[in-house]
Amino acid sequence: MRITGWFNMQLRRYGPFIVLLLLILACWETAARTGIVPAFILPAPTAVWAALLSQAPLLLGTHLPATLTEALLGFALAAGGGTVLGAAMHLYGPLEKALYPLLIISQTIPMIALSPVFILWFGYTLWSKLAVVLLTAFFPVVVGTFDGLRAGGDMYKDLLLTLGAGRRQLFFKTQIPMALPAYFSGLKLCIVYCVIGATIGEWLGGGKGLGYYSRRTAGNLQSAEMFAAILLLALLGMALFLAMALLERIILKKRGLLL
Repeated sequence: MRITGWFNMQLRRYGPFIVLLLLILACWETAARTGIVPAFILPAPTAVWAALLSQAPLLLGTHLPATLTEALLGFALAAGGGTVLGAAMHLYGPLEKALYPLLIISQTIPMIALSPVFILWFGYTLWSKLAVVLLTAFFPVVVGTFDGLRAGGDMYKDLLLTLGAGRRQLFFKTQIPMALPAYFSGLKLCIVYCVIGATIGEWLGGGKGLGYYSRRTAGNLQSAEMFAAILLLALLGMALFLAMALLERIILKKRGLLL
């Protein structure tokens, strides 16, 4: 009964999206099959699905694990480094004034221009992909950590100071717990950007991975296979985002920050 209720709730919440998605797929299939759009430009969804099934051993056995490994390692680096940097900027004002402009500048540089630099430094290795992922994904974590700590705990600050709390107690008892919603928002963006960064790194200088596979198939005009790789990338990003959202819900509910 509980499962049925949950399913009905999700159906009501995402019913319009499902209807819209089915309508888009139907129009897409019709346009491809009637020749309105050439198949080498936009293959039919059924052709993409057939290509995914035929290439499943290669895609799921070689390229998807490579992209997933790069994304997860990059996420670990971006989340760890971004959390430490954001907290340090909050605790030490001069560090914020010195680094915040550099962080913003780093996000204005096109990644496609920096990728050859990373390849020059690290070669066609895992480290060049991780450098791309790190530069792509760490910014939301830094901002989420810094803004969350700066805004968190203000409503309890005066009360705790009246009770004799020190700066360390304020930081751990109020600022960190109240910063968790903003922090997890940064993590959810980060983990999606990690997939994007891994794909960019593979596209510009890789020997395996979904980005490398999509570049190779695009060069051979294998549009159905290319769209199959894009579909897997989309599903990978959605799966990682949902996993992070589930972790957020568990932790916030445990901390009493979520009803």
